[in-house]
Amino acid sequence: MKLVKTVAELQAIVKEVKKSGKTIGLVPTMGALHEGHASLIKAAHAENDFTIVSDFVNPTQFGPTEDLDAYPRTLDHDCELAEDMGADVLFAPSPKEMYPSKDMTWVEVTGDITKVLCGRTRPIHFRGVATVVSKLFNLAQPDKAYFGQKDAQQAQVLKRMVKDLFFPLEIRVMPIIREADGLAKSSRNVYLNPAERKAAVILNQALKKAKEAYAAGEKDSKKLVALTTEMIQSEPMSDIDYVEMYQLPELTPAEEKITVPHLLAVAVKFGTTRLIDNIILE
Repeated sequence: MKLVKTVAELQAIVKEVKKSGKTIGLVPTMGALHEGHASLIKAAHAENDFTIVSDFVNPTQFGPTEDLDAYPRTLDHDCELAEDMGADVLFAPSPKEMYPSKDMTWVEVTGDITKVLCGRTRPIHFRGVATVVSKLFNLAQPDKAYFGQKDAQQAQVLKRMVKDLFFPLEIRVMPIIREADGLAKSSRNVYLNPAERKAAVILNQALKKAKEAYAAGEKDSKKLVALTTEMIQSEPMSDIDYVEMYQLPELTPAEEKITVPHLLAVAVKFGTTRLIDNIILE
């Protein structure tokens, strides 16, 4: 595996790969790689001839009060994991490489899809995501790009962007990878103290309870949201940001009685650490 730090070097590599007729899989990440990322890289390696992993803590998706400086950076570890999973290139640029101009060119997806859930409290977040991922798509020229279902809103936003801007690639959304007790793998889990870590399993338990109720015949969206909320609130250490349900794929308001696929998503703080999780009801 080759570690690449400049746009020019990545472009030269991609040009040669494309000239040889090989397919490219891209896994965009912000580093601090864990088993969830590993599953994406493994899938990209299995489905493509050449795999590129980006490792870039993107400053434009962090708000003024968010943890950009504190975000974990583990490049040596990331290189080892990416190589073990079959990556051919790990692209780890500096902010200056990715944002060469003082005045920004932005890519912004508008509508309900970016205004609800995390978009409500993080108004610039998805503009930053769409902008950096557009740059990565242009640089890597992938046939397929891989994202995790844990970031469900992000996946839907990027699907819309690909559709609207005619990017010639497929978005692959892969299942959530979980710890043995059900907690979704996340780079933020390292911030949890032992008591918070133990309490956080309530998220998956509450979502599973809602899914079981849905499977048993409960199709009332408000009741399913209430059931999930009540169970999370039963954990004293939980501090709910949202428990909400929206129609897929555009994240429009939920039906009263569910007849099409819906996303049930949660964001909850344990101490100072905000965790997200979700399930799809269909």
